[in-house]
Amino acid sequence: MSDLLRAPAEIKYAEELEWLESIDDSPKPFSWRLSPKMVRLFVLGSERSDGLDREISQKWYGDRSFVERSIVTLASDRGLLLIGDPGTGKSWLAELLSAAICRNSTLVVQGTAGTTEDHIKYSWNVSMVIAKGQSRESMIPSPIMTAMESGAIGRFEELTRSTSDVQDALISILSEKYISVPELDSDGIVFAKPGFSITATANSRDRGVNDLSSALKRRFNFVRIPVVTNKKSEVEIVRFRTEELLRRHQIELEVPPTLLDVLLQSFADLRASAAAAGSDDEKLESALSTAEQIGVLEDAVLHSNFFGECALTARTLASSLVGSLARREPEDLAILNKYLHGVVEPRSKEEGGSWPEFLEGGRDAIATLS
Repeated sequence: MSDLLRAPAEIKYAEELEWLESIDDSPKPFSWRLSPKMVRLFVLGSERSDGLDREISQKWYGDRSFVERSIVTLASDRGLLLIGDPGTGKSWLAELLSAAICRNSTLVVQGTAGTTEDHIKYSWNVSMVIAKGQSRESMIPSPIMTAMESGAIGRFEELTRSTSDVQDALISILSEKYISVPELDSDGIVFAKPGFSITATANSRDRGVNDLSSALKRRFNFVRIPVVTNKKSEVEIVRFRTEELLRRHQIELEVPPTLLDVLLQSFADLRASAAAAGSDDEKLESALSTAEQIGVLEDAVLHSNFFGECALTARTLASSLVGSLARREPEDLAILNKYLHGVVEPRSKEEGGSWPEFLEGGRDAIATLS
């Protein structure tokens, strides 16, 4: 695993999954490797009341009911659609569920404007077709077809970014559970094996890009993942991801709790400002999600390690926040400048601590970008 830039969940947590499977005596749907209860435990982590001989780490932070509804959906014959703002952990939850259920989270189709039916059905190895003709050997199955043939979970990322033709091709797969291959005289139908399902994700901010048809909506159970706004949960998520980052980069650098509080408070302030804004021009383009908080902190940590004094400072944190969130110029810079003068400056005078240095770092970053 050490030679992989990013190991999929089934490799990263392989030992944990093997142990859970070895003690799992509950009924399992279809060809699932873990029972629904164990899938939930793997995703949300163990508690003392579970009575396990070892602790299972929490990997996804959110409402328990979202995970349970997702698991129940995948145990049925319906597809699962995880929908929410960018950075709410939809893709990570989909990956964890696939890893726990079938030990393969890599059967993924990425939805874009260039995604075609071939990407979700099959294509052909041209050189083999020329040499031997069209056959099952010369056919290149899509990740979705591979999931069907193996009774696994296929994933479709950013479903609403793909065109209506591609979305419609999913309807027959989800309803009929087979793919017809008319080019083949025999063996021209690929049937799904028990356990096959599709987990799709969609950003709520993409509404109107390529809306789902009513027919496709009926074949999905929707699970809406909200932005995490609970401070305790956000602290746990950010700390979990930061520790993971430090281990991956083999960095020995402390993140002071006071600076973590400054980061969380800054995002809370900016979210409140966005909620009170009268128009989109008065809002940052950023979704201000927990994932973006982690990105700001990651940027600050790496900058401190490589170009600083191996110690995270409020100045570096402010510079990373401005650099990460200022995507439109001059609109976002004006919003951040207003926040610094209207909120951070009074707070730095009243509370002191890390806020004065944070204010100074933010001002310098805005001046540099202006």
